[in-house]
Parts: sequence; C-alpha cells; structure tokens
Amino acid sequence: MTPAQLATLHAACFTTPRPWSESEFATLLASPYTFVTGSPDAFAMGRVVAGEAELLTIATAPARRRSGLARTCLARFDAMARDRDAEIAFLEVSAENEAAIALYAATGWTERARRTGYYTAPDGRRIDARILGKSLA
Repeated sequence: MTPAQLATLHAACFTTPRPWSESEFATLLASPYTFVTGSPDAFAMGRVVAGEAELLTIATAPARRRSGLARTCLARFDAMARDRDAEIAFLEVSAENEAAIALYAATGWTERARRTGYYTAPDGRRIDARILGKSLA
C-alpha cells in the first residue's frame, strides 16, 4: 500500500488518536526498521529495533470490521517481526477502544503499563493509553 492509501484508510478509522498524514506514513516507510502488511481494507504497521517490535498502528475499513482482517494483520505482524528477530512486541491503545483491546487480548497481548492522559480526544478530553505486550519467542 502507498502512503496515500494508508493515510486514507487511517483517516476513515480514527479520531483518537488522530489519523496520520500521508507524509507521516511516507517518513515511517522510509525507515529500514518499519514494515507494513495488509490489503486495501486493512493493514498493520510495525517496526523492529534491537529485538523489540512495536505495533505502530492497525486499521480496518469500518465496513469490513469483525471480518477477521485485523486478526490476520496481527498474525502477519507477529510473523514479520519474528523474521526480523524480535522476541517481544509492544503497542499502545486508547483505553476507550474496547473493540481493539478485546482483539489484542484474544491474540495474546496483556497490559504492561498505562500512560495517563496520553491521547487528546477531539473534544479536548484526555484519554489514557494502555501499553500492551506479548512474547514473540
């Protein structure tokens, strides 16, 4: 997927955290540590540095949610991170994103920490980030 396609899908999926721009995706993809997997309807983007993977973002087109696409992207993320010698993975998720939290829990992620007031909602409210992790070994 191109940075423009990633940005368009991301914008259809997020208000909190805010959607990323085409230039932000282009910058991330320029790094040799960053990778993306998916299709026009869903993607996962991550990076691996020093044996640690980070799921940077994941998005599924609203009309295609609950169809298994995100779960497939997460499985591919795990495989691609392992191929890059990652032993552990981390992510941040809005404490209010119950659907994502349920998906992560079902795929082996557990809460490791919280960042209080990390995200800002469009109405100005502060929302905690839950930091989740999982072993890839």
